Amino acid sequence: MLTDTETRSVPEQQPIAEPEPRPSRRERRQRRTRRNRIVRRTIGVMFALALVWLAWSIGTAITAAGNDPTGVRLVEWVRDHGGNGFVDGFENWWYTNNPPPKGGVPKGGKLPSAKAPTVARVQSSTTVTVPPQLVPANIPPIAAVPLPNEGVWAPTGKLIGGRAAIFQTFLRPDPVHTSLVTGVAWMDATLLRAALYNGIQLPGGGPWQRGAAIAPEDQRSLVAGFNSAFKLDVSRGGYYTEGQTVRPLVGGRASLVINADGSATVGMWGRDAVMSPAIASVRQNLDLLVDNGQNLAAGDVNDTSRWGATLGGGVYVWRSGLGVDAHGNLIYVGGPGLNVTTLANVLLKAGAVRAMELDINTSWVSYFTYIGGDATGPITGVKLLANMERPPGSYLSGNSRDFVAMFAR
Repeated sequence: MLTDTETRSVPEQQPIAEPEPRPSRRERRQRRTRRNRIVRRTIGVMFALALVWLAWSIGTAITAAGNDPTGVRLVEWVRDHGGNGFVDGFENWWYTNNPPPKGGVPKGGKLPSAKAPTVARVQSSTTVTVPPQLVPANIPPIAAVPLPNEGVWAPTGKLIGGRAAIFQTFLRPDPVHTSLVTGVAWMDATLLRAALYNGIQLPGGGPWQRGAAIAPEDQRSLVAGFNSAFKLDVSRGGYYTEGQTVRPLVGGRASLVINADGSATVGMWGRDAVMSPAIASVRQNLDLLVDNGQNLAAGDVNDTSRWGATLGGGVYVWRSGLGVDAHGNLIYVGGPGLNVTTLANVLLKAGAVRAMELDINTSWVSYFTYIGGDATGPITGVKLLANMERPPGSYLSGNSRDFVAMFAR
């Protein structure tokens, strides 16, 4: 009980807050409009930034150093930005639905002829005993009705010590697609030395002693050049050169092996060649197409674990391959309308005991012999097949991908 003198403490009564009036429909609409405007502006800024980046990225790819045409650069940009599957799928669809023609004969009803050896002669840079002129055995024609000189070798390119270092021939690659022509080049190991050159984009890096173009001082002894293999991310193999491992070498893979003395061979890594100080370069790509004189691609041509997923082994497309014969001479094959089986078969018939696939598609398959480059005049490249897309000066002006050059010993 409180006394009269005690004061009763009474809590101060807080005023009851008036509820905020609900925004009118007009105010709610204005708020949504402001919010949507902010979202749209944010999306617009992000989209504009994406467009700026896209334009910069594509522009950089198109204007990068090298001699690739714009279309090739755009396709490679798509591949390099996660579009491998898209490009491969489109190319597979296109080539599957646009197969090479069956029957017929080559344009003009005849095969090309190898350009006769030039008057200009390249002397050997070393003193060696030169054996008599080697001539490979002619290739038995594959088409049922042979054309004149089909599979018959003819000398071409520069002469070395009075001898032809390169012989070429032409033939139809199978009995069905008889309007198509495959080119074959045989390279004399006793007269030539090989070197792997490193492209601006593939493998990139460096600095390299042998970069993306053959130096002018080396062009006098330059005899031939040809494309290398798949991009490294789809080659399922490694890359070693000039003492640098660009990508680790893989046992069992088909390999182009170039020694310090310029001799070269094709074989299975770990069986036919192992790393040693004598090795200058190793370029790997998929599995061997030909081994021990047998066509290994005659079975399942669509086995992607062996022949790669790019364009599929069974698709008829521009392809190239490299083999070695029983005497150590290199054999190059390239042309349109080839699958892995027909490519391997031509290599085998040309005398290869071991062979591998190199690059594929019209943008990359290229083989040139060279004339000039000395007192007789400027150097000029001559295509193995006239319909090869790459210009003859590709390996002289800065190539985006690695390639192989053949010089006089």
